[in-house]
Amino acid sequence: MSHRPASGLAAVSAALLAMSRHLEVGDVLKTIVASARDLLDAQYAALGVPDDHGGFAQFVVDGVSDEQWKAIGPLPRQHGILAAMLHQARPERLADVREDPRFGGWPDAHPDMSDFLGLPITDGDEIIGALFLANKQCPKPEGGCGFTAEDEELLATLAQHAAIALTNARLYERSRELTIAEERTRLAHELHDAVSQKLFSLRLTAQAAAALVDRDPDRAKGELHQVANLAAEAVDELRAAVVELRPAALDEDGLVATLRTQIQVLDRAHDASVTFGSSGVRALPASQEEALLRVAQEALHNALRHSGAAHVRVTLTRDGPATVLRVTDDGGGFDPTAVRRAGRHLGLVSMRHRAKSVGGRLTVVSEPGEGATIEMEVPGG
Repeated sequence: MSHRPASGLAAVSAALLAMSRHLEVGDVLKTIVASARDLLDAQYAALGVPDDHGGFAQFVVDGVSDEQWKAIGPLPRQHGILAAMLHQARPERLADVREDPRFGGWPDAHPDMSDFLGLPITDGDEIIGALFLANKQCPKPEGGCGFTAEDEELLATLAQHAAIALTNARLYERSRELTIAEERTRLAHELHDAVSQKLFSLRLTAQAAAALVDRDPDRAKGELHQVANLAAEAVDELRAAVVELRPAALDEDGLVATLRTQIQVLDRAHDASVTFGSSGVRALPASQEEALLRVAQEALHNALRHSGAAHVRVTLTRDGPATVLRVTDDGGGFDPTAVRRAGRHLGLVSMRHRAKSVGGRLTVVSEPGEGATIEMEVPGG
């Protein structure tokens, strides 16, 4: 690699930076495959993450269209050359994969491949994936082609960094799963406490109304009005909790549509007017979209439950190279410093942590009697 031109080194550096920029396992896998294919001028690239049953838990390809991939059929099994890389942890560089005795043929729709370069991706002694390329692209076809020893050395460097990026992404997802589990437990406790109190009050008030029906109908009527109010409050608690607990349809609908739908539900469930607007926002990495959604939910929860606001406005806009979420209310406001000192964080610690975890920042502007604005900014979009 010492003889690689400066432009090639810049490409290597860009590839390594791209891999380290993502936190989602799926995004990391796609970036690794695309980077390997571009760096080594291959027509096809793929990365398989093995499972414990002789197959692949994940298999990502680059250079094959979606239609071709669907036509190829089921994911490959761990056999032949793939098995050699996964079980013996050695690279494979072949002038023509079809002539190797371990070659077992392609499915009908599989593209034809000749020269082949493959490497295991390892984390210590554990093989966590197999990265392979096929069909080196030649600037001059008459000059011959095929992957070189330098290509193998470059792919080995890429594989080492891929192992780090993939391991970090897995740790991040595991940490996020634990955070989500903790959050669901917290929400379950909050839901139980809030709704149980409402239902307990509802029961007592209904009993009081029943006892007063014969001897004091007017008071009984007042108690029944209170029953109706308590029932409505319990429904509001349940609706808000359902919105917060149910999985967000980010993968299918995207952040803008998901936010719009949830805010429409909140607008119907609460007396306050809850509105949403967006402008110029593009798709973001999955981790950033989820963080923005969760911060919006937490800020909305605070505004609708604690501020006494009549109007809450949520906007998601593109601001130069950044995407900005703002949740603004006209409620009672608060002193962020005093809230922190009193130990009533109103979710601010959680929101700041979410913003920081995806390379963003959170800003809180509020004071007593002046409403509040929660703003989260992330790069990109």
